[in-house]
Amino acid sequence: MAIVDQVRADVTDGMRAGERERVSALRLLLSELQKSSKEGADDEVAVLRRERKRRLDAAQAYTDGGREELARKERSEAELIAGYLPSELSDDELSAIVAHAVEETGSSSAKDMGTVMKHAMAATGGRADGARVSAVVRAALGA
Repeated sequence: MAIVDQVRADVTDGMRAGERERVSALRLLLSELQKSSKEGADDEVAVLRRERKRRLDAAQAYTDGGREELARKERSEAELIAGYLPSELSDDELSAIVAHAVEETGSSSAKDMGTVMKHAMAATGGRADGARVSAVVRAALGA
């Protein structure tokens, strides 16, 4: 089942259960997924990651502004979105992927970071955050 179909089903279930806040968050997510699909971008995982990051950034901004109740709501929505994301790669799995990418590209210095990142991100299949992959690549190249 596609992620958009699962979200649509969860909206219906939430409406039946009377979960207003959950339904509201899921409707926003469904809207973003449908908009992305109309634009021709079929990467649902990328949309989920982007929306989750937006919620976490908003939560941080609300926390910095002293609006903890709004920050809590944003963190809750981010957690809801995370439930639709594939499981993250473990540190060992990610290190192995990066080591393979370094070996495959023949990279040895920090100036080759972009090439290694390209290979490593493709190999993770959306199961690792770019910042996390970047940190492992940087460590592997001694940058």
